[in-house]
Amino acid sequence: MRFRLWPRTLVVQLILVTAAAVAISNIGVAIYFYKNSEAQARNFNTERMIDRTAAVAATVRQVSQQPRLVVMQNMSRAEWRFREAKGYVPRPMTAEEMALAKRLADALPQNYPRKDAIRVHLHQPLYNIPEELRAFRARELRTVTEVIQTIVPIDDRTAMSGVLLRPTPVWPLELMIAAAIACVLASAGAAFMARRVVRPLSELTSAAAAMAVGSGTPHVAEQGPEDVRNAAAAFNAMAEKVTKTLESQRHLLSAVGHDLRTPLTAMRINLEFVEDSELREGLMRNLDELQALTEQVLAAAKGAGGEQRRSVDLSALVESLCTDLDEIGEPVSWANHSPAPISCRPNEIKRAVRNLVENAVAYGHKADVRIANAGDGYDVVVEDEGPGIPETDRQRVFEPFVRLESSRNEATGGTGLGLTLVKAIVEGHGGVVMLENRPGGGLRARMHLPRVAGAA
Repeated sequence: MRFRLWPRTLVVQLILVTAAAVAISNIGVAIYFYKNSEAQARNFNTERMIDRTAAVAATVRQVSQQPRLVVMQNMSRAEWRFREAKGYVPRPMTAEEMALAKRLADALPQNYPRKDAIRVHLHQPLYNIPEELRAFRARELRTVTEVIQTIVPIDDRTAMSGVLLRPTPVWPLELMIAAAIACVLASAGAAFMARRVVRPLSELTSAAAAMAVGSGTPHVAEQGPEDVRNAAAAFNAMAEKVTKTLESQRHLLSAVGHDLRTPLTAMRINLEFVEDSELREGLMRNLDELQALTEQVLAAAKGAGGEQRRSVDLSALVESLCTDLDEIGEPVSWANHSPAPISCRPNEIKRAVRNLVENAVAYGHKADVRIANAGDGYDVVVEDEGPGIPETDRQRVFEPFVRLESSRNEATGGTGLGLTLVKAIVEGHGGVVMLENRPGGGLRARMHLPRVAGAA
């Protein structure tokens, strides 16, 4: 399953994955540091409050009633405050608070009275503390949500309250800044490595696409990581071997074509000496069919041959072909079109369009030809008024020597290589040929050619 927002390019994917990995790891470290430092801070504050409360209580008990308030005020600070607790109602303690109360009792002198009345509350909400008992900075620190409160009896009638502010720990800003810097540096490193991999891969992709449409023998620079260099070297070796094989095939076909034409010409000359005119005409027809079949086989085997690409006006090229066919009496109509510049092998394109038009005339009684703009290129559209082709056979007709006799006129002849040659030529130009039945009857052949795709 592909996520819609997931980038398609390898560079961006690698940057995102690296940045996400660094960010997640740093967030994990920050959470651990936050939790650990929070626990340490709580323990430190608790120990500090226990020690301070024991010292203040021991001091206050040694003075008379009047100077006690002065002693408490002098030993208070902005974060903690000691005052006489009036009207305190004992509240139950947790196991942890009971353990701390025992530690506070142990820190007091052995003869200290009423140790069993000592109370410690670790998570006391600030709003439960009376205003006169709160620490001085309680109004300033808006992040304070709870305090540590200790209650220690001074004598039989009074008790001392100690309140320590416990600010809410904040995220370590320095660690977050370091995490952001680490993400940026890791992303930069990932981008550098990704570019080293993607650049030769992009060149390899472009070279493979150019080779697929017959634009010579591209060479890919063997650079980047070792795996990529090996892939580029393997592609260069393959491209060179394929090119040599195709070149050898073209030379072989040219030689075979020449060797076949020579005996066919000799046979044609010898037929002129046959006195029986009926026999001579029959043999001549057979010879014409053999010659046509030979030419079609050679043309189909060559496919996108060695002709060089050049810029031409596709509209003028198709119009000239239609005009030539119209002048010899073929039922061909042409719809004028504005200039359509395209980079192609003009003789091959003319052969492909001619095959489509001749098929339309032979099987559909007429051919209506036009050019349509189609995104990155042009569509050459040929329509006829024939019986059409069943959908199940529209791909099969492009195979060599396939003729749909059940749906086409058997008297029209043909070798079954016309559409095969059309497909080879169009795909050699990076295009595509499609067949579809017209709603009102007849067949529509659409030959799409990109303007510059695969140009040499």
